[in-house]
Amino acid sequence: MHLEKRVLVTGGAGFLGSHLCERLLADRAVVVCVDNFFTGARRNVEHLLEHKHFEVIRHDVTFPLYVEVDEIYNLACPASPIHYQHDPVQTTKTSVHGAINMLGLAKRLRAKILQASTSEVYGDPSVHPQREDYWGHVNPVGPRSCYDEGKRCAETLFFDYRRQHNLPIKVARIFNTYGPRMHPNDGRVVSNFIVQALLGGDITVYGEGLQTRSFCYVDDLIDGLVRLMATPPNVTGPVNIGNPAEFKIIELAQMILDLTGSRSRIARRPLPENDPKQRQPDILLAQELLGWKPRVALREGLKSTISYFERLLSDTDLRAQLVSEATVEPA
Repeated sequence: MHLEKRVLVTGGAGFLGSHLCERLLADRAVVVCVDNFFTGARRNVEHLLEHKHFEVIRHDVTFPLYVEVDEIYNLACPASPIHYQHDPVQTTKTSVHGAINMLGLAKRLRAKILQASTSEVYGDPSVHPQREDYWGHVNPVGPRSCYDEGKRCAETLFFDYRRQHNLPIKVARIFNTYGPRMHPNDGRVVSNFIVQALLGGDITVYGEGLQTRSFCYVDDLIDGLVRLMATPPNVTGPVNIGNPAEFKIIELAQMILDLTGSRSRIARRPLPENDPKQRQPDILLAQELLGWKPRVALREGLKSTISYFERLLSDTDLRAQLVSEATVEPA
C-alpha cells in the first residue's frame, strides 16, 4: 500500500508525542520525530527506532527546522509545572518561538499544522465546565504564566497565520491526560500519586483535595488529535479534547491507593499559587465536529498506568533516584 503522507511530530519522544508517533505509524504514515530530550526520553520511542518509516531528529524548536513534510503536529513544550518552571524563559520561548518556526515551516510547505494547546489557557476558570468560547481567567505575571501565556500566545499566532496567510491550522486544547510513559517525576498528580503509592511514601494532597480535575486516557486523547487533523480546512478549532468526567483530587488518591494496595498515608500540603480549583472540558464541539468522545474510564486507565510504573520502578537505579527526590507541585 502507498504511504500517503509524511508527518512531523515535535516533542515526539515525550509522553503524548511517542503515543502519537505510534498511532501515525499504525496509520501508515512516514513519521519524523523531533525532540530535544529535555523532558522527552529515548526509551519512549526505542521500540520504534527499527521501523523503516520512523526517523528521529534531535532538535530544539526554538531554532528553525528545514524538512519536507505534509503535516505537522506541534507538541513541543514541557507540560508539567516542575519542568516548565525550571526554566520559565525557555518555556515561553518554546511555545512562542517554536510556534513561529513551525508555522513558518508549514507556510513554506503549505502543510496542515496542529497546535497542542492546553486547558491552562482557561486559567482558574470562572465558567464551569469550560467551553471554547470562554476567554479565560489567567494571571499574566505568576509562576505558571510562562506556560499559560506562552500557550495563549501560540494560539494567537496560529490564528493570525490563518487570517494573514490562509494557512490550514488546527488547535486542540488538551485537558489533563494520563497513561503509560508519563514522566515518573514530572509533578503531575496522576504520576505523583502512583509513584508515591508504589514506593510506600505519603500521598501528597494539596489543600483539602477538593479541587477537581478531569482525566483523559492517552489513547483517547491521541484519537481526538488525529481526528481533528483529518477535518476539512474550515475546521480550525480551538477544540477541547478531554474527558468530562470530573473527580476530586482526594477521590483520585483513594482510587490509586485501592488499585495499588498501598499502605501509604495521605499527607496534606498548602495549595500552590494559581492552582486551578476546577477543570472540566465541555466536549460538545469535539462530539459534533470530530465524532469523538473518550471511551476509557478512569479506573481502567489507571490500571494500565500503574502497570507501566511498576515495570519502570523495577529498575533499581531509577527507583533509588525517585526515593531520593521529592515531587512538589500538582498539575
